[in-house]
Amino acid sequence: MISNKLEKAINEQINHELYSEYLYIAMQAWFAGENLDGMAAWMEAQSQEERFHAMKFFRYLLDRGGKVELMAIDKPPVDFKNPLNAFREAYKHEQFVTGKINELMDLACAENDHASKSFIQWFVDEQVEEEATAEGIVRQLEMIKDNTAGIFMINAELGKRTFTPPTTEE
Repeated sequence: MISNKLEKAINEQINHELYSEYLYIAMQAWFAGENLDGMAAWMEAQSQEERFHAMKFFRYLLDRGGKVELMAIDKPPVDFKNPLNAFREAYKHEQFVTGKINELMDLACAENDHASKSFIQWFVDEQVEEEATAEGIVRQLEMIKDNTAGIFMINAELGKRTFTPPTTEE
C-alpha cells in the first residue's frame, strides 16, 4: 500500500504529465498552422510520449493500492511567435517536470518507499533525455536564427520522429 503523501504527489504528477501532453498538442497545432509539419509531427510524438508517462504513473498508483484522482488540466499557451520560442518553452517545461520528478523521488526517499524509488528512477533517467533533446533543438534553432532554409532543414529532420512505446515495462 502506498502512503497518502505519495498517492497525492503521484496524482499531481499525473496532472503534470497530462498537462505536458496538452501543451505539446497546442504546440503541434501552432506548428501545423505555420506549415511546419515536421515540427508539428515532432510535437505529436512528444504529446504521445507524455500520455504514456501519465498512464505509467496511473497504472503504478493502482498497482500500489492507491486511488487515481484526475484534476483539471490548465489551458496551455496557444501562440508561440516562432519555432525558437516554442522550443524554448518546451525546454523550460521539461526543466519544470524534472523538478517535479525530483521532488517525487525526494518524497519516496523520505517515506522509505523502495518500490516507489525504483519506479521513479525510470523517470529521473527519462528526464535527462527529455531535457537534452529539447535543449539540443533550442541550440540548433539559436544557430540558424531566422534563416528560412535552416528552419526548413530542421523542420524536415524533426518530422522523422515517431513515438513507439516500450514493449516491456522498464
